[in-house]
Amino acid sequence: MKGEKGDEMSELRCGGCGAVIQSEDKNKPGYLPENALNKDKPLCQRCFKLMHYHQKMESHLSKEDFLKIIASIGDKDCLVVYIVDLFDFNGSLISGLTRHVGFNDILVLGNKRDVLPKSLKDHRLNMWVRRQLKNEGIKPVDVILTSGKKKLNFDEIFDAIEEYRKGRDVYVVGMTNVGKSTFINALLKHYSDVEQTITTSEFPGTTLDLIRIPFDEKSALYDSPGIMNEAQMTSHVAEKDLKTIVPQSELRPMSFQLNAKQTLYMSGLARMDYLEGEKAGFVCYFSRQLKIHRTKMANADALFDNHKELKLYPLSVDKISQMKSYEFSFKKGDKKEVFISGLGFISVNTKGKLRISVPEGVDVFVRECLI
Repeated sequence: MKGEKGDEMSELRCGGCGAVIQSEDKNKPGYLPENALNKDKPLCQRCFKLMHYHQKMESHLSKEDFLKIIASIGDKDCLVVYIVDLFDFNGSLISGLTRHVGFNDILVLGNKRDVLPKSLKDHRLNMWVRRQLKNEGIKPVDVILTSGKKKLNFDEIFDAIEEYRKGRDVYVVGMTNVGKSTFINALLKHYSDVEQTITTSEFPGTTLDLIRIPFDEKSALYDSPGIMNEAQMTSHVAEKDLKTIVPQSELRPMSFQLNAKQTLYMSGLARMDYLEGEKAGFVCYFSRQLKIHRTKMANADALFDNHKELKLYPLSVDKISQMKSYEFSFKKGDKKEVFISGLGFISVNTKGKLRISVPEGVDVFVRECLI
């Protein structure tokens, strides 16, 4: 930052995303016009537009940049609070997390509990999360289910942070869109007089750098940027459609009885073909705003090409043949879920074969049943 205050201004950081405030290049993080500098708690132009105009802005940071920031935590002696999205659990996992954070203690918070059905018991969900973490080589000091939106189990979380941090700094990490900033803001408002809040948005990549929030004179809470996951559906849709595919309320299971050679469309974003098997039930867990269409496989291509409701999402594909397909076989007695990263999952309990088609680059795989 150039100006009369020189070096002092160069250390000024945006209260929303943590980027260093600068007025030289509006295309770089932290840009704020010089005539807007006289503020006690400045927001860069990007955060201002996010908060007041709900306008999506590019982060200009690569995955490597994010990983460098996360890796810097490995040089600290601290408690790592790792937030995962219970709805998009597999899509919100950070590969090699333990290595990145230097084997520091990890407290796992399973966020967005309010999105999953109330009929799913917390104990079963907690044990499911622990099994998935074990498969990833993560041994947490504890796992707590929460909802930043509902402030669920915040007393338990606050006590756990105090217990496990042992006076040390706390670093909050997670993929984009898992609710880190929402969680921290809710925590601050609930437990302290700190007026500082950080930018929250459904747009991935809101936080750009570590944001320091003091606990006391000796320690602080740090919010880290989310790591971009290009394999999530949320990275492939137009910004106006994010609220449609990211659940805003409790999931409502939708059941379909299918014969072989029938198809389900999840709007125009994904397609499931039941290739082989006896008549069976499939339970879909997607946002309530997402429309599901059933048809015969013989009519499926024409439906995609001509049905107006399947054209709500301006993706890079305009014909189903341009999507990438994955085939999965299931044995008798299998109880599995087909997970489409960033979109939702389908419960399968039958012997047979499925084909899932999604835009190129979106992850699809089979996992242990969550519900």
